[in-house]
Amino acid sequence: MEFPVMNSAGKQVSQVELPSDVFDAKINVGLMHQAFVRQMANARQGSASTLSRGQIRATGAKWYRQKGTGRARHGAQSAPIFVGGGLAHGPKPRDFSKRMPKKMRRGAIRSTLSVLVRDEQLVLVDSLDTDAPKTREMKRVISALVGDQSALLVVTSQQKAVRKGVANLPNAHSIIANYLNVRDLLKYDKVIMSLDALEMVTRIWSKEG
Repeated sequence: MEFPVMNSAGKQVSQVELPSDVFDAKINVGLMHQAFVRQMANARQGSASTLSRGQIRATGAKWYRQKGTGRARHGAQSAPIFVGGGLAHGPKPRDFSKRMPKKMRRGAIRSTLSVLVRDEQLVLVDSLDTDAPKTREMKRVISALVGDQSALLVVTSQQKAVRKGVANLPNAHSIIANYLNVRDLLKYDKVIMSLDALEMVTRIWSKEG
């Protein structure tokens, strides 16, 4: 699959052959959804905790006499219906994490990358390298490539200046190629990928990888 390659000024300079097993794979929406749900579930801390009526620090003495007051019968102020009382069926610390086989996780990433190509959301650029982490320079490059749309920059671990330059931009984010995930790939309007990152993505996410 031939795909255009842009320069930092937004002009097409060449074409590159995209591996069909990564960028033209069969799109499995259900698999993508499962991977997304797993990612969001694994991000939950699960630390919410409340006190039941048995854990409330309060006197166990009967609040008022049983009869003659005109009020309902109550034995303690720790009952859930009273302010300061325990919470009935409240949350307790738990593990929300979900498991997903490696083969399915990899298939979800390939499906997502194929969706980006199909919907023309992927932008390949010959180089994103910069001498210094300049936010103004990265803003200019992103604007030339995708205009005012939000963008995810896929880079390599060596492109630290690029990542620092993007860090302060509100509508842009960077991610290292080996940390690709369904949520980030689908969160932004466009995905900008350097040729160095493309090589890493191909090596990691191909079926032979």
